[in-house]
Amino acid sequence: MSGFVDEAQLHAKAGDGGAGAVSFRREAHVAKGGPDGGDGGSGGDVWLVASHDQASLLGFRDHPHRRASDGTHGSGKRRHGATGADLEVPVPVGTVVRARDGAVLCDLRHPGDRWLAAEGGRGGRGNARFLSNTRRAPAFAEQGERGQERWLDMELKLAADVAIVGFPNAGKSTLVAAVSAARPKVADYPFTTLEPHLGVVRVGGRAGRSGRDVDEVEFVIADVPGLVEGAAEGRGLGHRFLRHVERAGVLLVLLDLAALDGRSPASQLDVLVGELGRYQPALLDRPRLVVGSKADLLAQEAPKDPSVDRTISAVTGRGIRPMLEALAGMVTEVRSSAADVWREVVVHRPAPEGLGVAALPGGVWELTGRAAERAVGFSDLTDEGAMEEALRRLRRLGVDRALARAGARDGDEVRVGEAAFHWYRDAEGGLAAGDDRARR
Repeated sequence: MSGFVDEAQLHAKAGDGGAGAVSFRREAHVAKGGPDGGDGGSGGDVWLVASHDQASLLGFRDHPHRRASDGTHGSGKRRHGATGADLEVPVPVGTVVRARDGAVLCDLRHPGDRWLAAEGGRGGRGNARFLSNTRRAPAFAEQGERGQERWLDMELKLAADVAIVGFPNAGKSTLVAAVSAARPKVADYPFTTLEPHLGVVRVGGRAGRSGRDVDEVEFVIADVPGLVEGAAEGRGLGHRFLRHVERAGVLLVLLDLAALDGRSPASQLDVLVGELGRYQPALLDRPRLVVGSKADLLAQEAPKDPSVDRTISAVTGRGIRPMLEALAGMVTEVRSSAADVWREVVVHRPAPEGLGVAALPGGVWELTGRAAERAVGFSDLTDEGAMEEALRRLRRLGVDRALARAGARDGDEVRVGEAAFHWYRDAEGGLAAGDDRARR
């Protein structure tokens, strides 16, 4: 079973809010004690946090559910319920979160990046909060709001300084094993590598094409599984492999100088560059170093191929040191340049929801928006006082004006959340409540 997973689903469930309490002060020698019901505690949130401690999404493959704690209920003597604890879910650096329709919600590119995956429900207010000059003994309280709950798709895009791109069996895994402590599977048949591997390389001395001096450069190199012709269209799991190339600052194009099928380095380069451009044209603007591998299998008098910048042999070590110095210089330049725009944090936030009116068949209208749903979601509509409070909140939101503009008629049914009302233009306040015209 593979220990690396780069696609998974997450079911995030925030904590539910606690209900407010209905209570009245009861003490000796205190006549007609007023309401003293406390508020319920809010539910905990679910946060995704990018962490280097996570290497893949393996922990979500068989166990996708994550739930925060619920808030507790309020009680008498104005004692408020405790707030539910937030849940922080660690995910690998480079995790992209999408909605079920494919829309990107957030991109966690750096360690410590946080994103609110599910918001906890608010706690309900106790009856002490509804005391007023006209309502001296409120006998109702708010119910707790349900926490947000949704399914999310996650995919991991590895964040490496250098990504090795090449055909299967071009020597990519052998090269990573030779220059770092990583130990990917190495064999003499194609598609040995089915999952990416990362290695850390340290280079000191003179580096780069410009020959500048560096004390020591440390960078991460990624062994990406081999590409085949048509990878940009998804052939050979191309999209799953190419996504790990997107964030690399430098591309190391590895060409097989002794390909078994006789394909020349120039034709290999044309296919690989073409696949990168079709997948994401911006990849063609990345700094890249074209290296020919397996130089030990060539005759000493063989002429240098003009499409290759350097030739190496990962088995004998020939050309490895100059290649690493060149890569270190390119990585240093990329890190210091202002063109490193793909490393900026990109967080997509949904637009705030307002009040919306949607027409349903049969003369039924639906109110949408979190504010409208909260107006009735907190209330126990079996209580007349709570019903009037819910209608008052809807009127303050401008529901009557919105329904009139939408073309609602007297007696039309209006739904919001789990509640349904009948709307009358001539009725005082618009929305009407009553046993025969309101239900839940």
